[in-house]
Amino acid sequence: MSSWHEERRTDRAADARERREDRAFDAKLRRDERRKDREEQRQEKTQARRDRAQRRAARAAKREKTLTPGNVYRKGTLGLVSMSALASLPAQILHFAAIHWMLLPIGPAVEGAAWVMAAGVAYADERKLPAWVRWLLRALSLSAAAFAANVNYSYGLSLTEHGVSASSAQAAAIGLAAVTMLGPLFFEVRQWVLTLTAAASDPRKRADEKERAKHDRKRRRHHKTVADVADRLMSAAPFGSLKAEDAWTQAWSIVHGSSDSWMTPKLHAYAVQSAASLAAAQVPVQLDSKTIRQRILALLRRPAEAVSSTPVYVLPTPPSMALSKVKKPQVVTDLPLSKKGTENNPEKTPAKGARRQPPPHRRTKGDALPFHPIAKAVAADTGRKFAVVNGSH
Repeated sequence: MSSWHEERRTDRAADARERREDRAFDAKLRRDERRKDREEQRQEKTQARRDRAQRRAARAAKREKTLTPGNVYRKGTLGLVSMSALASLPAQILHFAAIHWMLLPIGPAVEGAAWVMAAGVAYADERKLPAWVRWLLRALSLSAAAFAANVNYSYGLSLTEHGVSASSAQAAAIGLAAVTMLGPLFFEVRQWVLTLTAAASDPRKRADEKERAKHDRKRRRHHKTVADVADRLMSAAPFGSLKAEDAWTQAWSIVHGSSDSWMTPKLHAYAVQSAASLAAAQVPVQLDSKTIRQRILALLRRPAEAVSSTPVYVLPTPPSMALSKVKKPQVVTDLPLSKKGTENNPEKTPAKGARRQPPPHRRTKGDALPFHPIAKAVAADTGRKFAVVNGSH
């Protein structure tokens, strides 16, 4: 009996322990689920904040990109142009409709002509058509706008017939005419600004294009024959098969016979002559007494060249032979020459007497050359620079 009660108590204790474990497990599951839910909510809130921040940044970037001065000017000008057209068109329709109902399309036609010609100017700028095309379209656009402005001015003055005061009618007429003219003018100014902006956005490219065009014009002007032959080669070849530079190289070879597209026969001859002159100038000159004498005489004959350029003389190398063995000695003695054949035969040499003194040298008129003008100029310049002459002041 006691064993049965003990078993019951053991079973109840085991059941209670299982229930506690189950409740603890359930509580842990609920805590884990709540923790997971809170983490998910935090992640969702963080993601939502991140998404809102990204949307705000995207809107700010779009707003910044949209509200740039360039976009505001472009879109704002188009808005003003649209309002100008809406303000001027009804007055023209009413003016022509009052005359006759069949004249109703004239108003839209005149206003549309002004705007279509203005758009044509923009198209010509985009396609880089010749300048006369753009100026023709501008003239047509302004002519149509001026006619529409005149019609609107007349309609504004006619409002006095409908009970409007004269001052109000005058103001309405001026306003309608101004709106009609200012619309195309604003559009044209907008097109000018856009064209200048596109040109200024890449100044290096535009400068390169100008330099290339200038070089092409100068090359065709300086080498007309080669340009004509190159044009004929381009027209004879199939379209797109021969480039302009290749045609110019072939034309140059045909006209001048040179493979280099910048050398002519005259230039080749001049280059050969210059090379030969340089080679001759680089050969060392053998200076001797005869060469120096010829150069001095040449300078004496042309003193103007000597004054303009300072000459530099190089003396020859001293001769290895004695002066007495030189064929034409540069030093002359006043002593009489010995008799022929007695210098090597002492037996035939006469007895030497008292040596006779040579007579004193006397200068006579004409025995010496006068001073050259260059020597006189140098002596005068030396006298001016140095006050001491022969050791005395």
